[in-house]
Amino acid sequence: MQKRIDELDRLLAGGLAPLYVVHGDETLLALEAADAIRARARQDGYQEREVLTVESGFDWSSLTAAASSVSLFADLKLLEIRIPSGKPGTEGGAVLAAFAARLPEDTVTLVQLPKLERAQMSGKWFSALDAAGIVLAAQPVERRELPAWIARRLERQQQRLTPDALAFMADRVEGNLLAARQEIDKLALLHPPGELDLDALRAAVANVARFDVFKLSESWLAGDVARVTRMLAGLKAEGEAPVLALWSVAEELRGLIRLRVGLKDGKPLAALMKENRIWGERQRLVEPALRRLSQARLQAALGQCADIDRAIKGAGDGDPWDKLEHLLLALSRTP
Repeated sequence: MQKRIDELDRLLAGGLAPLYVVHGDETLLALEAADAIRARARQDGYQEREVLTVESGFDWSSLTAAASSVSLFADLKLLEIRIPSGKPGTEGGAVLAAFAARLPEDTVTLVQLPKLERAQMSGKWFSALDAAGIVLAAQPVERRELPAWIARRLERQQQRLTPDALAFMADRVEGNLLAARQEIDKLALLHPPGELDLDALRAAVANVARFDVFKLSESWLAGDVARVTRMLAGLKAEGEAPVLALWSVAEELRGLIRLRVGLKDGKPLAALMKENRIWGERQRLVEPALRRLSQARLQAALGQCADIDRAIKGAGDGDPWDKLEHLLLALSRTP
């Protein structure tokens, strides 16, 4: 049963399920979810804990043995199954499916997985786990969701931020939830409960934002000029290679051009989105970008990418980062 990870506290308050699956690439959220499940299990008397880590050469019969073994020390057990690769293989998939079909009594099982591809989540073993327990996805917190995420964390320690202070903090910790939690914890140590303004926050919060080149396209697709500038400066300061940033932009431009051509041929946008594997959040960003950018403008931008590529290779003039910023700011603005 798929559930949002922010629902976990409410779900645990209603009692433990026999099986939990935590997957995703947001480390902080995955760790916190696993810790919350362990804490509730200890509270409910699950004193024994057994951990199986699936690595190369793992003997899957050990899972069957763990499920059927009777503890000499405790009546209740927490069984953790960690699969760092997210790929149990044919044998492992069959064992997991059989395990999910007949969960052991007096045992709470926690399966921990990395970010999974769509094909993996469609596999029989994952579907069996989904049907038998609660599945939680530890997904990155998007920039537009980050202020609310920070506000909820602060509320737990009876603190709140003024709107400008909240926006300031979100800018400083974007893309780095581990650091965001540290900064929130720091505020609890430095300030009493109540409202904090921008001046108090400036003195306490470090600039710990981390940027991902694959998030860069989100900013210019959304037309967020300030975020484009901030992300490019952050990527450059972190020593990111401009060639990777340029590649992500060029790939996005090619995708928009394909959509433009399809629309010109009379195909519905929804079908084109599916055909080009554009899902969820990206659909929300792509639609306004298509309204803002003509096919001619997209083609010209792709030509500018070639010019930036020559600059990166030393065969052209100018600083690649400056040229990339000029291009993305132009793509962000409505003509």
